[in-house]
Amino acid sequence: MNHVLEYPFDAEYILAHKKQIRRKLLDADQDFMEKRVALLGGSTTGNILAVLELFLLYHGIRPVFYESDYNRYYEDAMFWQRGLKDFRPDIIYIHTSNRNVTAYPALDDTADTIDRMLEEEYERFYGMWERLADLYGVPVIQNNFEMPFYRLLGNKDVSDIHGAGNYLMRLNMKFYEYAQTHENFFICDIQYISADYGLKKWSDPFYWYMYKYALNADAVPYLAFHVANIMKSIFGKNKKGFVLDLDNTLWGGVIGDDGPEGIVLGPEEPGGEAYLEFQKYIRAHKKLGVVLNVNSKNETENALAGLAHPGGALKPEDFIVIKADWEPKNENFAAIADTLGLLPESLLFVDDNAAERLLVTESLRGVTAPQIGEVHQYIQNIDRGGYFETTILSGDDQRRSDMYRQNVKRQQSAAQFTDYRSFLISLQMRAVITGFEADTIPRVMQLANKSNQFHLTLERYTQADLTRAAQAEDVITLCGRLEDRFGDNGIVSALAGHIRQTLSGPECVIRLWVMSCRVLGRGMEDCMMDALVHACLERGVSRIVGLYHPGKKNGMVKDFYGTQGFTQVNKNESGDTQWLYEIPAGYKDKNTVIRQRTQ
Repeated sequence: MNHVLEYPFDAEYILAHKKQIRRKLLDADQDFMEKRVALLGGSTTGNILAVLELFLLYHGIRPVFYESDYNRYYEDAMFWQRGLKDFRPDIIYIHTSNRNVTAYPALDDTADTIDRMLEEEYERFYGMWERLADLYGVPVIQNNFEMPFYRLLGNKDVSDIHGAGNYLMRLNMKFYEYAQTHENFFICDIQYISADYGLKKWSDPFYWYMYKYALNADAVPYLAFHVANIMKSIFGKNKKGFVLDLDNTLWGGVIGDDGPEGIVLGPEEPGGEAYLEFQKYIRAHKKLGVVLNVNSKNETENALAGLAHPGGALKPEDFIVIKADWEPKNENFAAIADTLGLLPESLLFVDDNAAERLLVTESLRGVTAPQIGEVHQYIQNIDRGGYFETTILSGDDQRRSDMYRQNVKRQQSAAQFTDYRSFLISLQMRAVITGFEADTIPRVMQLANKSNQFHLTLERYTQADLTRAAQAEDVITLCGRLEDRFGDNGIVSALAGHIRQTLSGPECVIRLWVMSCRVLGRGMEDCMMDALVHACLERGVSRIVGLYHPGKKNGMVKDFYGTQGFTQVNKNESGDTQWLYEIPAGYKDKNTVIRQRTQ
């Protein structure tokens, strides 16, 4: 059964039952990451804040809000306002609309006058964004502008320089150019959202005149939903892959009954074209780093024959794991996640059969299986769900399918060895460990915010946080990349240790240590420990303090420090532990299976 906050949702129900939904979300048994969210509005925003909280809670983010006074977004941003300063936001959302544009072209304005007007309007926002970056250094989400709710020039309004539509599009383009050159800045596309909702309903002026709402009150859940998708992506809460059914999902018909020649797929008929377009849509996700897998009740031979169909866009080699058998789908789903080294909740289940969707979501905590409808609705219902909202696209993301495929080959190779160390040596692993650098920080942020099973402190970081850590003299930052004979695993581990002075001398406190589950147990843990020890010794530090904060998913590393030679020195009632490592004279590297290079 789909949650009330999953797309397609009932906006009226959400608005009518906000308190009840909030209470149930807070009572749910899950780890929340707490984030301080500043909402700076150019209109009334209380209702937006209330619904935004629901969607963030659903994504595992517990927000603490700062809300600007009515239409005080500019003052809060530009001046060192004590309230916002003391709040110390983790992220800032600027909710403005075309109601906040200071002036529009008049019909007798010259082109030069309109150009100056456009530049002045943009400079007002530009100065605000730069000021926020200087003061807070956190991600900023900015609305673009929806189209006007009336057109003085009719259809010419969009092409004539005097038209409000033309003016807003030009202003939007300036916003996009800024976003393209500033990594910590994101656009909430209310131009698209309002068009998708219906501009006439979205911009109903009654709500502006009566309540100073910049949009129809009934549209608030749609706006909040999209803002929450951007935030959950920034904080590492996206899905990582698809698990896809085959019959009547990737093609029409049942291949076991109809045969490859009898399934509906390809451009020759309307239904086949719809399935083909859906396959193209799914395949395009590979470039986003989304991994593709199959979970089908089928004979393997039939499944492969269907995927090799000449009219299809997806081929067997596009998938990492193909489970085509008669085992229960919830068991196969769990096995796919295990093979990939991912939590089941990281994968999106797509199946036309409601009973199968219910089986998987009821059996496996946190798994989402959207209601996809009829084949012509598949793309819209999945795409509008925002499961793979893109805020950062790194090189490692685009190579992720290859990385997971290589990992499956490693698992197959391991089965040939009876001695695990011999297997590790056979991998011919090579590690490169650097500090946090401009081109690695986006991936480090993904690791810090996504990794749960090997995440010792559960602290979450923004890109700005990591940039400050990289530049700080009292912080040791380490970023580890691992390659082997099967290929490049990419950046798989990150560590940050803060050096502090104590009565016993300087010590390094580990505030962040994360590892991709794809490489656990291959010796990269030892490489990172060795690199940390040597970095400490270079700075005259001989004591390392390890911190562990328990969560619902990182129990596997509760004793990790002990395996590295640390001694537990403290444990509180919440299960937080503190560990101490005194670096011995003549420290001997722990890693013996990876060729290591530190830069």
